[in-house]
Order: sequence, then C-alpha cells, then structure tokens
Amino acid sequence: MELKTEQPIFTTRAHVFQIDPNTKKNWLPSSKQAVTVSFFFDSTRNSYRIISVDGSKAIINSTISSTMTFTKTSQKFGQWADTRANTVYGLGFSTEMELNKFIEEFERVKEAALEITSEPSKKGIDSTPVQNGSAKITNNEINHAKQSSGDSTGSIPNPVHIMASSDAQLKYENDRLKIALAQSSNNAKKWELELQTLKNNNARLTTALQESTSNVEEWKRQLSAYKEENVRLKKRMKELEATVEPEAQNGHSDTAELESRVQELTLAHKNKDQEVEGLSKRLEEVSGLAEENTRLSSELEKTTSNVDALTSRLTDLEEKLQQERATREENSTQMTTLHEQLGSTLEQLASLHIHLGKSLNH
Repeated sequence: MELKTEQPIFTTRAHVFQIDPNTKKNWLPSSKQAVTVSFFFDSTRNSYRIISVDGSKAIINSTISSTMTFTKTSQKFGQWADTRANTVYGLGFSTEMELNKFIEEFERVKEAALEITSEPSKKGIDSTPVQNGSAKITNNEINHAKQSSGDSTGSIPNPVHIMASSDAQLKYENDRLKIALAQSSNNAKKWELELQTLKNNNARLTTALQESTSNVEEWKRQLSAYKEENVRLKKRMKELEATVEPEAQNGHSDTAELESRVQELTLAHKNKDQEVEGLSKRLEEVSGLAEENTRLSSELEKTTSNVDALTSRLTDLEEKLQQERATREENSTQMTTLHEQLGSTLEQLASLHIHLGKSLNH
C-alpha cells in the first residue's frame, strides 16, 4: 500500500507520556494538553511510524516493528516500548472507544510492517544499520501532520524498560485490587449494619405481632359476648313490645317504665355496634402488621444472601491479590536474570569490539 508521505494513515488525539528514565516506574507528561498522534508510511524507507508533534517539538517519533506490542493498561490508557528510542510511550485517551480504535490501527500497521520485513526483495528499503539515533523531522512534515522521515535510535534493547512497563501494569492491577478489596469490606460492614437493624426491627415487629394476636383473641371473645348480648337484648325488647298492649291497662306508669327501658336498650345496642366496628378496624391493622412482618422477613433473607456473596467475593479478591504478588515477584526475578545475562553479553561484545579495533589498527 503506497501512501504519500505527507498524508497520515490514521490520526487521533491523546495525552502523551514517557516513562521516567531514572525510576523506570513513573510517567512524565510530554504535553500539557491532548495533541495529535498519527500513523504514517515512510515510502522512502519503506517503514511505518507513529508521529506526534507539540508545537515545533517532536514528542513521538517511533518506528513500528513487527515485534512491538501495544498494551492496554486501563480503560483509557495504553503503552508500548520502543527499544530503538530507548523509552516507553504512554497515551491517555478521552474515551475507551478512541483507545480501542488506536489499538486496532496499531495491530493493522504492525501486520503491514511484518509483511514488509518478510518480502524477499524490498523495493526502496535502506539496509544500512541504524547508526545516528532518531531521525529528524523537517518543517514541511511538521506542517503536514508531523511526518517522520528517518530511523529511530538504534541502541541495544534494554529489558529494564520492559520490566518497568510490566511493573507499572502490576502496580496498577495491585492498586485496583486493593480498591476493590476496600470497597468490598466497606460494603460488607454496611450490609452487616443493615442486617442487624433489620433483625432488631423484625424482633420488635414479632413482639408487637404476638401482642396483637393475643389482643385479637381477647377482642374476638368480647365481640362474641357483645353479639350474644345484643341478640338477647333484641329478643327481650320484642318480648317487652309484645306485652305492652295487654298491660296498657295497668297504667301510664308501666308504659313510661317500658319506654325508658327500650331507650336504654337502644342506646346500649348502639354502643355495642360502635365497639364492634372499632374491633374490626383494629383487626385489619393487625393483619397489616402481619403482612409487613412477612415482607421484612423476605428482605432479611435477601440481605443475608448478599452478605454471603460479598464475603465470598472478598475472599476471591484476597486470593487474587496474593497470586498477583507472587507473579510479580517471579517476573522481577526473571527480569533480573535477563538483565544480568544481557550485561554479560554486552561485556563480551565490548571486548570483541576492542579486539577488532586492535586487529584493524594492526
């Protein structure tokens, strides 16, 4: 795929960072704000590059090789190691979607770079080894989306940078697990407190329900007695009414007494009806308390289940944290061994270089 040097293959905006060369752990911002980051194809050298320029300063000039790997370390942040430039680049995006698009383009360009290196005859490829460090970016290329035209630094890959990237990833995962563990602990305490409150409320409602049930039985007995008394009084009133006419000749005194008695019975009957109505309403309230107790019991069961689930999750997170720590220690040991082996190799190469220099002088 032949593209003009001035035209980018893919362009996005992101905050650019580089790994601290001293600590190999902390990120140093390369730009104060989001800048343009672009993929380019350098037709003169038949290579792909990632270029970013802040003002007149090139903050990214990375030649993509088939061995590079872009690692997504968080929802909106990713990084890759450039051994030629002897650094690790980091990009922070505003959304996860933009990060995913960048990763897809990175993989596509890396595959294209692999195809270029695997061709038996490469048209226009400069086979001279890299000697003079990072290539300069011309003013014309800065004005046209910051196109790069030279090779990056050709220093020997240093596994310390790879280890720094791995340490940063492990540190991020470790911090994330600690936060999740703390949140789970806080949630567990909150659920335990709510569970205890529900238990107390349930005990109080159970006691009230038992008292109400006992009162209901008493009210039922009173209601039954009132009904029987009411029936008896009605029957008595009818008997009195039936005897009023035959006894009318006994005089007005008996009639007045009977009328007074009827009024008393009517008033008593009315009072009994009111008491019956009050007892019926109280019975409905007790039934409502029983339904509320059932609902709270159901919520108590659900809360208990949630607490068990949170406890299980807390245990899983603790186990995962232990595994992450063990993995990190193992990786650190492997990287230290690799660094020692590389140091030995470099010493051998230096010795060979001196020997060759002496041979050439002779």
